[in-house]
Amino acid sequence: MDIGKNIKKLRMEKNVKQEELAEYLGVSFQAVSKWETGSSVPDIALLPNLAVFFGVTIDELFRMPEEAEFERMENMFWHERRIPAEIFDHCARFLERVIRNEPKNVRAYNCMAELYNHRAKSDHELAGEYAKKALELDPEEKRGWVAYLEANNGVCGDEWYDNHFEVIEYFREFLVKNPGNYRGLYAIIENMIADKRFDDAIPYIEQIRTAAKTHQYETYMGDVMLGRGNLEKALEYWNAAVERFPERWQAYCDRADRLKKLGRYAEALADYEKCFTMQEPPRISDGLYSMAQVHEFLGDYDAAMEDRKRIIKCLKEEYHTFSGEGIDEQKREIERLKRRKAEDK
Repeated sequence: MDIGKNIKKLRMEKNVKQEELAEYLGVSFQAVSKWETGSSVPDIALLPNLAVFFGVTIDELFRMPEEAEFERMENMFWHERRIPAEIFDHCARFLERVIRNEPKNVRAYNCMAELYNHRAKSDHELAGEYAKKALELDPEEKRGWVAYLEANNGVCGDEWYDNHFEVIEYFREFLVKNPGNYRGLYAIIENMIADKRFDDAIPYIEQIRTAAKTHQYETYMGDVMLGRGNLEKALEYWNAAVERFPERWQAYCDRADRLKKLGRYAEALADYEKCFTMQEPPRISDGLYSMAQVHEFLGDYDAAMEDRKRIIKCLKEEYHTFSGEGIDEQKREIERLKRRKAEDK
């Protein structure tokens, strides 16, 4: 790390001159100047006093420049399956410091949210494994059942747990402050439909028709029709979404998601393939993930493994990602599918 740049930054934040720092340390101001320009580095014996003078830890004297710290962290969210506790704590302290100094730094707040979400995801993954072990040992034990469902965001059949009331209320207030906001509309509609609040969702669906001018009006109206028991009308809306917006790969992906849930697997697979192939690189591989799930459900493990290999190929060729969790996850899934195939023979 460039300790000289950090010394200069800390000195300017403290609003002191090179001479003042030099006097405190018992060195010449020329020595301080050389540190800050990178011509030399402070003697290791001076590090404790430097840390005391600036009110930081010795580790913080060597911390990365802010932009590099952000970039390292954001890459870590994508590449690392689990973040060690000491690195998590370092990231949290860095972000807390940025937020104290820059209370309106949106990037810092987003990173803080992503940091905790990353840990929550990895913690839930571990919790799920422990819960499965508990269920293997005692299939009648309710605690293991509850823990597994909670870890995997499963539905437990209890309205108190399964509804999205708080999310809906948050975005209802959010949209009062940010009328017509696309992401707010998207969130409230998705959660209202998940809770079968179809009448409540329709006014927001009408708003998204204007806010987005995409296929989503037809898609969500199809969801409402399905929720009300009218499958034929639902299919009309979903087909209309693709017919009106044939250039949008998202329209095919959304229709595929719905066809998949209806068990119309061949049609869903065709739409997922279409949504992937029609994109311009770098492509989103969501459709390939869904294809892998469908193929595995149908017992076509070879096809599911091929889907996973295509994801790896996409990451390498289009995102220049050759290692990390994105790749490792697919390799684990391929090995798991190999075992399933062998067990089913």
